[in-house]
Amino acid sequence: MNLYIDIALIITSVALIVSVVLQNKGIGMGGLTGSDSGGMFTARRGIEKTLFWVTIILSVLFFILTVTAVILEG
Repeated sequence: MNLYIDIALIITSVALIVSVVLQNKGIGMGGLTGSDSGGMFTARRGIEKTLFWVTIILSVLFFILTVTAVILEG
């Protein structure tokens, strides 16, 4: 049982890292030119909104799996 939770944790953590990296809301290359790219709010649409919700779901799943692994270990 513990092996399955460990494998699920690894898969979830890699997917969570990928989903966070794919969100390009940071400064990015626009910060190098001196322009203020983060000052304007834009609504999430399409794939950006889906990626946002996938990131939230993966983080909740990661938290639940981590707590479960700690409980089963102790």
